[in-house]
Amino acid sequence: MKQAVMALSGGMDSTALALHLLERGYTVTALSFNYGQKHEIELERAASFIAYVRHHGLPISHEIVDLRSAMSLFKSDLLESGGEVPEGHYEEERMKATVVPNRNAIFASLLYGVALSISGQHECDVEVVLGVHSGDHAIYPDCRPEFYTALERALALGNWGSDRIRFTLPYLHGDKTSILRDAERSISVLNLDFNEVFQRTMTSYHPDAEGRSHGKTGSDVERILAFHAVGRPDPLEYTEPWEMVLEHALNLEREHRDAAYRERLTPLQYHVTREAGTERAFTGITWDEQRPGTYRCICCSTLLFTSSMKFDSGCGWPSFHSEHQDANIRRILDQSHGMTRTEVQCSQCDAHLGHVFDDGPRAYGGERYCINSASMHFEPQEESE
Repeated sequence: MKQAVMALSGGMDSTALALHLLERGYTVTALSFNYGQKHEIELERAASFIAYVRHHGLPISHEIVDLRSAMSLFKSDLLESGGEVPEGHYEEERMKATVVPNRNAIFASLLYGVALSISGQHECDVEVVLGVHSGDHAIYPDCRPEFYTALERALALGNWGSDRIRFTLPYLHGDKTSILRDAERSISVLNLDFNEVFQRTMTSYHPDAEGRSHGKTGSDVERILAFHAVGRPDPLEYTEPWEMVLEHALNLEREHRDAAYRERLTPLQYHVTREAGTERAFTGITWDEQRPGTYRCICCSTLLFTSSMKFDSGCGWPSFHSEHQDANIRRILDQSHGMTRTEVQCSQCDAHLGHVFDDGPRAYGGERYCINSASMHFEPQEESE
């Protein structure tokens, strides 16, 4: 019997996590916490989800823990006693106003206590499973791996029977998009309905009186972009049509990323990748690079090419006869400058890379990827000792 104890907020991540565990054969004990949050409706959504999966015969129990009295002493814009929930991109500095002091330490401690109790009662190992992910790390310090490593050690030192309890963080190195994809798989295996599941969730920090989101808080934007990334409209009801909330989220993402690119890239790198510019022939730092290694997108580090794919075409720009199998480089018709060409872009961040032509080596399919050095970062292969 595999036992798991988890926090079920009623949001997208923890709901996906519950499905992840159920699909893997765990008996799940889920705790939801009422800590005076403005979005208390998430607790109703959590209860609705529990009723749905129980109806399908899945082994999950659920308790709502009232922490309002204790946590009313805390200050955060996420709480009823706090100020306005900030709008904007979820990675902006002002989103730190939504941090609730010590929240995850409190939640994890309670989960650990329940896990110890279950372990003692049934004489079994129990996992404390949490849905924290990499997208939370920048704003929420209590979602970082080093925090949970230290907390698990402290809780183990302070309890008898801790040898049968361990923390599990399956989404730690993922993001909301990978979490949704994991949920798609779990839902398929469990024979559930995707929309039925996720319309029973609430991610917004500031829903209206009817429980609808306006799609403008950081948590909203992150969720909307994740649904867009997996090619699905969000089944959640918003105050505006899906197309409008998606457009707002995409514009916000573009503005945020553009500011980050301007800060991080050189003027030439920015001009090439974000404005579809072209460096002058024979001037790029890798046009004549002959060392073994890999070529990654300068903007997002996606692996594009390896040195084994590179050849000397004499054109003055790095030339490749093939792309890496994981690159998925996007091709777009380009009719600028009075020519008809095929532009190539990074599929992950839309960075302009260059163009592809049909005058490459026939032995490899006959194509030539003509790529700007400024669009790539070259990683030399380490010499073996």
